[in-house]
Amino acid sequence: MRTKTQPVKACAAAVVFSCVAIVAVSSQAHAQQAPAYKVDPFWPKPLPNKWSTQQVVDIYVDKDDHIWAINREDDARPDELGAMTKPPRAECCVLGPEVLEFDQDGNILRAWGSQDYVPGWPGRLQTIGVDRELNVYLSGTKPGDSIIKFTQDGKFLSDFGHRGPKVPASEVKQDNQQTAIFPPGIGAFDFDESAREVYIADGFLNKRVLVYDMDTGAFKRGWGGHGTPLAEIDNDPTPPYDPSGPPPDQKQFAQVVHCAHPSRDGFVYVCERGSDRIQVFTKQGQFVKQFWVHPSTQSRGPHCGGIWSSTDPPCGTVYNLTLSTDPRQKYILVADGTNNTVWILNRNDGALVGSFGGNGRYAGQLHWIDSIAMDSKGNVYTGEVEDGKRIQKFVPMSGDGKNNR
Repeated sequence: MRTKTQPVKACAAAVVFSCVAIVAVSSQAHAQQAPAYKVDPFWPKPLPNKWSTQQVVDIYVDKDDHIWAINREDDARPDELGAMTKPPRAECCVLGPEVLEFDQDGNILRAWGSQDYVPGWPGRLQTIGVDRELNVYLSGTKPGDSIIKFTQDGKFLSDFGHRGPKVPASEVKQDNQQTAIFPPGIGAFDFDESAREVYIADGFLNKRVLVYDMDTGAFKRGWGGHGTPLAEIDNDPTPPYDPSGPPPDQKQFAQVVHCAHPSRDGFVYVCERGSDRIQVFTKQGQFVKQFWVHPSTQSRGPHCGGIWSSTDPPCGTVYNLTLSTDPRQKYILVADGTNNTVWILNRNDGALVGSFGGNGRYAGQLHWIDSIAMDSKGNVYTGEVEDGKRIQKFVPMSGDGKNNR
C-alpha cells in the first residue's frame, strides 16, 4: 500500500489528487488512520465446469455478505474458449454464466444467465444490484437495454421498461430533457431502498442523473452537473481540453458519468470519469461539493483510446467507487481504471489518505479495474474488464488497517 503524506495542492494544480471545491486540504492528518489492505491470492476458488472468467464489469455485496459479479461474455476471445469447439481443441474453457454468486470463502453458490437466457436480457451487461429481499437487478448499455429483475435463483420477475429502440448506436442522439426512455440503454444504477428509489447515472451518451420509483418505474426527478436542471443541460458533445493541465471546472457533467451511489446520511456520490472528479449532491439534486481524483490524468479528448490503441491510452480516473461499510462510511474507495489503482479518500473532505494496486497481472495488482465493492467486514472486491478479466479480494490488515470500526 502507498500512502500520500504531502499536503494536497490547490485544485487548479495538475498534481492534485483530490480536493473539495477550491479548498486546499492536507491528507497528513488522516494518513495514520487509513485502512491498509493485502490481497487474498486464493480467492475466489477456480470456477467449475471449465467456465471461463470474462469481464468482471460490476460487483455487488448483498445483505448476507455474498458477492455477486457480472461475468460479461461479450469480449471472450477464441483462445479462451478452446473447449467449446467440436471436437474440443483444448482442455479449457467454455463460456460461463454471466451472473455469479460467491460466498465469503470464494465458492460459487449460484450461477445463471446468458445472452439468450430470457427476452430482454441486456445486449451488453453493465451493472448488477441485489436488494434486501435478495432480488437481482441487471442493466445493459446497448440500445434497447433496460433493467431486468430476477430472484436470486435466476427466475425472471419484472422489466423496468423505459427501453429505447434497438437501433445502431451511431443513430442514438443526446437528449437530456426527455425521461420516458433510455435510448443508449442503462449504464450504472443503485438503490435507496428505504425511499424505494433507483438512481440511474445516464452518462454514456447523456450527462445527467435520474431518479425513478423502484417499484412502478415512474420518473421522480433528475439533474445535471452542479445540480443543473434537466431543462438547462445542453445536448452538445463534451468539449476536449488541453491535457497538459487538469480538466476544466465546467458546470455541466462531462461524459462519461459512470456511477451514482447514495450514502446512508442522505448524499449521492456521482462518478464523473470525463472530468476526473466525484460530485456530491443531496438526494434532491442540490450540489454540495466535489473531489478531484488524480486530475493530472487525461480524462477526455481526441486522444482517448482503449485496449487496442497503440498510441492513445484510456482516459479518466473515476470508473466507479464504493463507500466504506463502517458506521460513518468514513472513506471513499475509487476504482481508477486508467492508473489501475484504488484511491482511498476521506469522505468528509476528499483528502487522499492511501491507495493500493498498480498496473500489472500479479496478485494484488490491477489491469483495467472497473468495479469495486466492500462487505460488512471491510473486505474489498475489485473487478477487471477488457483483457484483465478477474475478480480479486483485498483483506483489511491489522494495526492502522483495521478499518477503524
